[in-house]
Amino acid sequence: MSPSQRHLVTVGRITATQGHRGEVRVYPLTDFPERFNRLEKVIVNQHGSTRELAVEAARKHQNVIVLKFREVTTMDEAETLRDALVQIDEKDVVPLPPGHYYIFQLVGLPVYSMSGELLGRLVDVQQTGANDVYLVKSDTSGEEIFVPALKEVVKCIDLEQGKIMVELPPGLRE
Repeated sequence: MSPSQRHLVTVGRITATQGHRGEVRVYPLTDFPERFNRLEKVIVNQHGSTRELAVEAARKHQNVIVLKFREVTTMDEAETLRDALVQIDEKDVVPLPPGHYYIFQLVGLPVYSMSGELLGRLVDVQQTGANDVYLVKSDTSGEEIFVPALKEVVKCIDLEQGKIMVELPPGLRE
C-alpha cells in the first residue's frame, strides 16, 4: 500500500541537520516522543510528496529527536529534508487507554445531540489547557458550535459507528 493510500499520522517535523553523517533533528509533535526509539520506518512528507525511509538510529538531544535514515548519508541529503513532516501509519500509533482518542480519530465525525439532531461535523480540536474544545460545524447552515470536551457534555464517542453524542449545556448555541 502506498503512503497516499493509507492514513498517516504526523509525529514530528524535521527542523535541521545534525552533524555530517546525514542525521536530522526532528521536533516531536507527539505526546509519546519515546516512540522514535521503536520506529523501523517513517514516511517523510514534503508538501504532499511522500517517501518511506528506514530509521537506522534515534536518540534524544535536548528538546529534539535526532534521526538517522539508512537512505540519507550526507549532510547535503539531510538538508533537503528540512521542514518535512515525519509521519507514521495509523496502525503504528501508541495505543491509548479506553476513553481516550487521538484527534485524527475524531475529526470528521458527525456530532449529534442526545435527541438525535445532527449538529454538524467535528472539524477541529482546540487544546486549551484546561480541557479540549471541539469545533463542530453544520454541513447545511455553516453554524459553528464550540463544544467543551467534558464528560458532562460529550456523552458518547463511538468510533465503530462513527459518531459523537453530546448534551449541550443551556445557552451554548445562542
